[in-house]
Amino acid sequence: MIFIDTEFDLPTTKPDARLVWRRALTLGLMVLGYTGFYLCRSNFAVSLPLIIKDLASSGISAADAKVALGWVTTFGTLAYALGKLPGGGLVDFLGGRRIYLTGMAGAVGFTVLFALGGSIPFFTLAWVGNRLLQSIGWPGMVKIVSRWFPSSSYGLAMGILSLSFLWGDSAGRYGMGLLLAYGVGWRSVSLVAAAILLGLLIVNAIFLRESPGELGLKEPPPNPLNVFGEEGADPTPDGLADLLGPLFRSPVFWLVCLLSFGLTLLRETFNTWTATYFVEGVGMLPGRAAGMSSLFPLLGGFSVLLAGYLGDRVRNGGRAAIIVVGMILTALALLVLAGIDPKASQFTPIALVSLIGFLLIGPYSYLAGAMSLDLGGKRGGATTCGIIDFIGYLGGAFAGRAMAGIAVSHGWRGAFQVLAVVAGVSALASAVLMLVQRNKIPVGA
Repeated sequence: MIFIDTEFDLPTTKPDARLVWRRALTLGLMVLGYTGFYLCRSNFAVSLPLIIKDLASSGISAADAKVALGWVTTFGTLAYALGKLPGGGLVDFLGGRRIYLTGMAGAVGFTVLFALGGSIPFFTLAWVGNRLLQSIGWPGMVKIVSRWFPSSSYGLAMGILSLSFLWGDSAGRYGMGLLLAYGVGWRSVSLVAAAILLGLLIVNAIFLRESPGELGLKEPPPNPLNVFGEEGADPTPDGLADLLGPLFRSPVFWLVCLLSFGLTLLRETFNTWTATYFVEGVGMLPGRAAGMSSLFPLLGGFSVLLAGYLGDRVRNGGRAAIIVVGMILTALALLVLAGIDPKASQFTPIALVSLIGFLLIGPYSYLAGAMSLDLGGKRGGATTCGIIDFIGYLGGAFAGRAMAGIAVSHGWRGAFQVLAVVAGVSALASAVLMLVQRNKIPVGA
């Protein structure tokens, strides 16, 4: 039997200077590249107040426009989730680099298409296409990390990579907020995002490599406790049954999927609606709201670095324990956010949203990151990540139409109360995961 204990000590040898340099370059290229992905994703969220205004000027009520755009967000999230299923498998069979670059190219094209739109059907087409192509980018990078980094560094490596969708997203949101504040239209903001990602695509295509072996450098082994055993060191699966069987027999894998559902719903709600909440609930101007929404991923970036560092050093369910603490505190912060008068002081809701970003994003980053690599190794890390993200973004789909409906019917207070329940249930699920890991429940054969 194979047991999963993601926290363990491994003997290490000091890598040569060239390998250290190439690892740093590989992470840097992917951090910048995935930051570009998020520029072509956050452009919609920061522009939502202006798009709602444009649609309202054409005769649609602001409430109906918000709900309709909530549906656009939901369809896009579902497309993103569905793309994860074949995407992870394609990466494990075809390699991470080519799939990652394909996702970048698709995101550029569909972001340009989005900027040309002006109706709900057009927005839906462009957004669904964008999210579908973007869905293959992260599994591609996970595969590349599995080839370049030892398992004793998975947490920190994936934490640094997560800065792309946190600090990169934060900087992007702040920059797009400045453009909006200076009167640049939402269409031009989308075109700027597409141009930046195009430049990053060219740089990654020139310098990024799939594995150290392409440069004559030694490739590190995977986590020896992955569900594939010794076969986890082989980056190419023998077939679909060989790839999926060990994963589907693992209770730890399914617990991580359940956590991904809840935590992605929480994260996607704040990613999508924070700027709109700051405009409607707090009373900010759209440019300031977009800028202040950048604090959520900014604080999340500090969280993933801390969580990644700790996760590589603790044993016996330590990552799960960190998730338990984060989810309990997230639930409490959401209840406080639901109970305040947001228009009494702008500082309080901004501070609470930022705190939630810090408490939530570190635990979230484990799921399709270090935990996926620990479970899947080189052989199935991308597939593991893809399925975990697929389940997560099924939950994230509720951040669109469902949360828009709750906010319209029950106000932002009701929305935050619902999210507090989600955080509480996630805390219970992570406590079960911690007990499973500490008692070394068998997870594969």
